[in-house]
Amino acid sequence: MRIALLSLMLLSVVSGNLYAQASKSATNSATPPPNLAATTENTANPVAATERLRKWLDQRYEEELQFSPITLSYLGRKEHYDQIDDMSEAAEARQLAWKENSVAQMKQLFEYDTLTDEGKASYDLWLFQYQQDKAEQAFKRNAYIFEQMDGAQSTLPNFVLNFHKVDDISDMEAYITRIGGISRAIDQLLERAKLNAAEGVRPPRFAYKGAIEQAQNLITGTPFTQGEDVPLWSGAQSQIAALLKAQKITNAQAKALTKSTQKTLQKQFLPAYQRLIAWLQTDMKKASVKAQGASSLPSGKAYYDVQLAKYTTLPLTADAVHKLGQSEVARIKREMEALKDRVQFDGSLAEFFEFIRNDKQFYYPNADSGRQAYLDDTRGFLAEIDRKLPQYFGLLPKGKLEVKRVEAFRERDGESQHYYPGTPDGSRPGIYYAHLSDMNAYSSTDMETTAYHEGNPGHHMQIAIAQELTDLPLFRTQASFSVYSEGWALYAEQLSAEMGQFKDPYKEFGRLTAEIWRAIRLVVDTGLHTKNWSEEQAVQYFLENSAVPEGAVRSEVQRYLIWPGQATSYKIGMLKILELRTKAKQQLGEQFDIRSFHDTILGAGAMPLPLLEKRVDNWIADTQLSQQ
Repeated sequence: MRIALLSLMLLSVVSGNLYAQASKSATNSATPPPNLAATTENTANPVAATERLRKWLDQRYEEELQFSPITLSYLGRKEHYDQIDDMSEAAEARQLAWKENSVAQMKQLFEYDTLTDEGKASYDLWLFQYQQDKAEQAFKRNAYIFEQMDGAQSTLPNFVLNFHKVDDISDMEAYITRIGGISRAIDQLLERAKLNAAEGVRPPRFAYKGAIEQAQNLITGTPFTQGEDVPLWSGAQSQIAALLKAQKITNAQAKALTKSTQKTLQKQFLPAYQRLIAWLQTDMKKASVKAQGASSLPSGKAYYDVQLAKYTTLPLTADAVHKLGQSEVARIKREMEALKDRVQFDGSLAEFFEFIRNDKQFYYPNADSGRQAYLDDTRGFLAEIDRKLPQYFGLLPKGKLEVKRVEAFRERDGESQHYYPGTPDGSRPGIYYAHLSDMNAYSSTDMETTAYHEGNPGHHMQIAIAQELTDLPLFRTQASFSVYSEGWALYAEQLSAEMGQFKDPYKEFGRLTAEIWRAIRLVVDTGLHTKNWSEEQAVQYFLENSAVPEGAVRSEVQRYLIWPGQATSYKIGMLKILELRTKAKQQLGEQFDIRSFHDTILGAGAMPLPLLEKRVDNWIADTQLSQQ
């Protein structure tokens, strides 16, 4: 249950042949453009000063977008459409230097105190993003590059398959060239993985195995070996066939494109993946037999502290997060006890967990009929809640939402469901992806909750609204903070109950299971990475305190091991939003309006929690002032 963001985008940097253009823009912007230079007139006018900042930030963001052809494609744009980002350490350093220069310019050009509240938020956010990037740079070799969750070996092909839109022959030619770009990027990332390993940074063995399996899936089959078509080959053939059917290419052009695709796959893609698999298979033997947390890495404690600060945007210690998780687990278990009694289950809570976990009535058939039923029921829950949204929100998303099964080559038993954002212009819908290879890994008690988390009023609603905002600097409509987005999605689960969903008490228990799941994450993530918990110890704590199926539990714990800190963002964000809602109700009394509160939370894009709190405080003050 997460927003799927390419792990490679965390490494995202400028494409080599774009660097001259991007660095030239950054150099030129060191001298402020005449129309943006500070003047006495607009400095004295907060609205004018804020508008000047907005234009300046839009220019800087446009420069920043040139660093990443992948991001441009995600946004539905076709500049540099035949390119894949440069994934080297040197390119990453160049992008950070560019960002540092932009912050220095901003401080020179704009007086913070002359901006409106919204302008100050934009200033703060641009600065905050740079500070986070700089803090992480010191630990650039601590991150795992090839792993079973969002490793580049699967996310790069998935990007080309699902986000490279082909409308004409030039787009298809770019598609083929990008296959070669994947090969170059994989080699660059392999070099980085080797550098990490030389410094003693290796993911657990299960991460190697998952990455190897996914990589092998991409090169096993036609046109490499006997068997079914590999994904990029079948994808290319489908695109070429569609162009031919639409009479946008001739038969001769179709044959040429097909031949070019096959040559690129065999001469570039296949060798790169063979090199990757060979190294992973060899290096895996050097990884610890037992999975270890971040504390086992060089400067591991400091690295985890930076990751915790990144994912919570708050100055929290690991011990404080651990204790908060234990407290939340205890609280939610009391609610579970009450619900167990309500359904008149004769037994302990632990026995009720086993009942929920194992009784066949709570599982869809592990067959295509069960998978289709899961997707159909999910769509039904989303259609039902969509009708209620106007009662709780003034801002509503225009972008559409689709529910789909994960592609076979990257589907994993028990893996988390996830969401891919659509394009700002709505040309590509948001997608809720479900892993359905093993239906025994997903209890039907949980699936209603997951629908609201990934769809509306969760991820899709929040991200689509942000992308559709028109009165903010563009970078804010695309900003991403896990604690905000995941905190909102977890809050959306509780809000859905308040909106009258979860009519089945067992699905209400599923909602509590999902919430305690996130509370358990606070305990387990900090336990694994700062308290030397073993993988099995984390699994047992999870099983003792939830009804989550064991297959999903083991997949979850492995996720936390390769993604330090991220799992803490959900509960921390939810608790902050609930805290802000309580504060607003107390201070506004009868003036409190739930629709206005939600519009305040969602109406300025994603932001770190300190900025979100400042925004809510300003809204409370403005509401009080308007009633005087």
